[in-house]
Amino acid sequence: MRDVRGVWDLMHTKVSRWQQDPVVVQSVRSAAAASVSYAVAVWLSTSPAPLTAPLTALLVVQVTLYATLTNGIRRVNSVVAGVVVAIGFSAVVGLTWWSLALLILASLAVGHLVRVSEYVPEVAISAMLVLGVTSVGDTAWTRVLETLIGAVVGLAFNLLLAPPVWVEAAGESIEDLARRMRRLMNRVGEEAAGRPAFEVAAARLHEARELDFDIVEVDAALRQAEDSLKLNPRVREGLLHRVVLRTGLDTLEICTVVLRVLARTLTDLAREREPSPLFSPEVGATLERLLGEIGDAVVSFAVLVTTDVSRSAESAEDRLAAELSTAAATRDKLAQLLLEDVRRDPSEWQLYGAVLTEVNRILDELDTQHRTKRLLEELDRCTREQRERAPRLTGLRDRLRTTLPSRRNRSGPAGRTKSQGTTR
Repeated sequence: MRDVRGVWDLMHTKVSRWQQDPVVVQSVRSAAAASVSYAVAVWLSTSPAPLTAPLTALLVVQVTLYATLTNGIRRVNSVVAGVVVAIGFSAVVGLTWWSLALLILASLAVGHLVRVSEYVPEVAISAMLVLGVTSVGDTAWTRVLETLIGAVVGLAFNLLLAPPVWVEAAGESIEDLARRMRRLMNRVGEEAAGRPAFEVAAARLHEARELDFDIVEVDAALRQAEDSLKLNPRVREGLLHRVVLRTGLDTLEICTVVLRVLARTLTDLAREREPSPLFSPEVGATLERLLGEIGDAVVSFAVLVTTDVSRSAESAEDRLAAELSTAAATRDKLAQLLLEDVRRDPSEWQLYGAVLTEVNRILDELDTQHRTKRLLEELDRCTREQRERAPRLTGLRDRLRTTLPSRRNRSGPAGRTKSQGTTR
């Protein structure tokens, strides 16, 4: 019985992991949508092999609902534009080498005019396929019908079976980045407390530079999460969650830049003082403790950014505030010790001051008041841009939000309950 339960738990863990893998989700959803669209096209279309429908569904179905809607609209526009161009050419000229060249040029130009983005080549492909058959009219409208079937099935597939919200995956990426930063800070602090060689300090600088690649990966995961929040019926307060995650990643990106500068400063100091230690024993131990405390604060900041339950968020914010307060006290002690060392030997006072400046910059970026100010500014900016892009839609949404709470309030205590999270 225990072996069966262990196997079942292992299978459940693997299935849960697959459900959070964009590649697996995309493959399963695309294959299912393509199969359904082909079956519908066989029933409605007169073509013996209506492969345009599953091809369209395969291209339309994306990992997020927002990408599915935008790709579906552009895909249908590209096919219809190509069919219209082919019908116009078939009425004037036949298929020759020069008419084919003109057809391709005209189709590409029309594709840019109707703004189908990456589907511009699809306009020319549709026009060539339609012009290359004898019965242009029948083939043209059959291709349009099959494209519409594939697009509708792909859209309906994502509307009825809403795709996952990738906020949790993006949050895990942000927390992993914060933990990598903490590990690097701990190594830098341990070596600063000892007698590191110039090559060792340069290796830490190289690791700090490699964090830029991690930022790119996290940014890609965050973009996918942002798309999954747009137009998703399972999500409430999507703009708030997008802004919280985006501003959090921006803060960590600034901290990685400052950490890289700090590693460069310590590398220059190691070159200047070799073979002597970077700092006196007391200063080195204080700097090691300070970098360890800042690393813990970076992880707590990432947890705060990725937490959507109010009680857990308050706990994470209290923990971050306490860690920042402890780090600030250690920073003040380090500043006093560095000042005493500079008075005894002012030869490296610029590098000592740079170390203190970079530490202060990280603490300032992680400060909760500073983050709240940036978050409010970003929310105001995004809200203002939304109102400028779609003023009527924004006004209608605001009227609905003011009407619905009043009705819920009249219904009883349940109407006074406010949701604090988002469905993942």
